[in-house]
Amino acid sequence: MDDILLLDTTERYLNGELSAGEKAAFEQLRQTNSDVDQMVVEHSMFIHQISEYAQNRDYKHQLHEIHNHLLETGELNEGQLTTSGKVAQMWNKYRRVTSIAATIAGVTALFISGLVTYFTPVSNKKEIVQLNRKIEQVMHNVRVQGNQLNNVLQPKVPVNEVATKGGTSFLVDGKGYLVTNAHVVADASTILVQNNKGQEFKASIALIDNDKDLAILKINDEDYKPLTSLPYSIRKNSADLGEQVFTLGYPRDEIVYNEGYMSAKTGFNGDTISCQIAVSANPGNSGGPVFNKNGDVIGILSTAQIKAQGVVFAIKSKNVFHAIDDLKKTDTAYPRIKVPSTSRLKGMDRVQQIKQIQDCVFMVKSFTK
Repeated sequence: MDDILLLDTTERYLNGELSAGEKAAFEQLRQTNSDVDQMVVEHSMFIHQISEYAQNRDYKHQLHEIHNHLLETGELNEGQLTTSGKVAQMWNKYRRVTSIAATIAGVTALFISGLVTYFTPVSNKKEIVQLNRKIEQVMHNVRVQGNQLNNVLQPKVPVNEVATKGGTSFLVDGKGYLVTNAHVVADASTILVQNNKGQEFKASIALIDNDKDLAILKINDEDYKPLTSLPYSIRKNSADLGEQVFTLGYPRDEIVYNEGYMSAKTGFNGDTISCQIAVSANPGNSGGPVFNKNGDVIGILSTAQIKAQGVVFAIKSKNVFHAIDDLKKTDTAYPRIKVPSTSRLKGMDRVQQIKQIQDCVFMVKSFTK
């Protein structure tokens, strides 16, 4: 279906002009093609905004006609410094409508501009940025703490290696298996993960998938104490549009909480591997989990759109299962990874949820020789 026919069918669908058979076929297409579904949602919003704008424009036109009528009847004198009682009443009556009309006009202009931007081909490198952070600041903070901390770090990291990148990871199995982004640990010779108490553990890459930007890490450190269970689950199905979400990650040296909502079912330029999240995210959030209100992991933060504040893309959580399946196929030493399927966070308030989750979210530090 070409773009013009698709747009025409979408309008007929929203106007209720499709036959029963056409409607059933189109709704089936929406379920199987996320791009079509997103287009229907955006076009519906567009028509709604235009309709409101037209309605309020009519109100503004009526105000103009009333103003002219008052001038003709002499009830209003343009040279007067004060306004008659009737005009004051009318202004009080229509002031909110006029403000809404101006607001809708601005929103509509921005919305149209957004649609143009969305459907215009652009370069990924110029539009999106990975959410890993440079580690120099972290290492500087470590160095200035003196020899005591340096002595702790020496056994973990060879002296000839330098920290270059940082991000976030989270446990998918209490035995020490974590998920993060591939770009956070790419080309790393040594990887350290750090929990919210500041304890560091040595880890290695069990699997890396650059196409999906996912990596599975395994903690290989005697200091790590395995967890018997994880408080959250990992969802196989995608989140709903508008679903409330929250994140935990390490854009700084302590764990940081943010909240937002699911804003699109696909990622940048319609990428079906990821989804779009409206949330504040900074360098260091790469690889961090995205949770829904029940404590289910629905995504892994990966990139952000440069020119649009709060537009962040997360890899859909179902890809975690694909990565683990690939790991089991390539290395039979990893057959017992048990991904959590139930959440014990449902019904808890957010503060309690965070207290349960934070021990399972780790900072990642990548070192190179």
